[in-house]
Amino acid sequence: ILSTLAQGLIFSIAGLGIYISFRILDFPDLSVDSTFTTGASISAISIINGMNPFISIVLSLFGGLIAGSITGILHVKFKITNILSGIIVMIGLYSVNLRIMGKSNLHLFDTIHIFSEKNHIYKLAFLIIFTLFLKVIIDFFFKTEIGYVLKAVGQNQKFITGMGFDVDRYKILGLALANGLVALSGSLYTQYQGFSDISMGIGLIVSALASIVIGEMAFKNLKRFGVQNSSIVILGSIFYRGILSLALQIGVEPSDLKLVTALLMVLILSKGIF
Repeated sequence: ILSTLAQGLIFSIAGLGIYISFRILDFPDLSVDSTFTTGASISAISIINGMNPFISIVLSLFGGLIAGSITGILHVKFKITNILSGIIVMIGLYSVNLRIMGKSNLHLFDTIHIFSEKNHIYKLAFLIIFTLFLKVIIDFFFKTEIGYVLKAVGQNQKFITGMGFDVDRYKILGLALANGLVALSGSLYTQYQGFSDISMGIGLIVSALASIVIGEMAFKNLKRFGVQNSSIVILGSIFYRGILSLALQIGVEPSDLKLVTALLMVLILSKGIF
């Protein structure tokens, strides 16, 4: 249970990032599968080389910010469609991630990192505090002028352009923020698991969307009580990880979990909920 909660909190950070790109900007950014690995690889190689694990998180965040900015620039400056922009960055980052790590995987078993302490209560407590801290910052950000403009960009670009705002700049900013959060999640995950692998981000986009949709379905009534969308994304991520944990308990093979996620998304989308 503690492990499920911990992983739910870690992936909820990625979910918050993908919520920004998909829900707020209405931008289907497929680069996040590789951005997650970028955060993991930067964190892993930094820690192996003796860097403070908290600083490695910051570096991972910046790596994600850069990757997201590139996706945005390809779209708004080079006029490449949003889906293709994400795919191009995703493919390019695969090689970049291999360059960062030097090989396809790295382990952190002999290093000191945030989750070196084997006490599961400590790990969970840290993740709860860290995730809530990020949530507060994100909620505050979207109550600022920049945050309100970002929301409006995804809803009515012509209106924002008419108001004199540079839509392209805000798109790049939003995608940078989204991918920064995804990379940050990857950094935490590689420290929690104790390794970084080139393929660890595969399927993240589907699982994150599943978390968001499940959260919106299961906890939509909480909005009546003033609960923020960020809280619903976090709860949805934990709930989704609970579903996967239950699937493992009833005998589903770990290698089949991504198939379970895909089928779950088909079930949801076929009913027109998303």
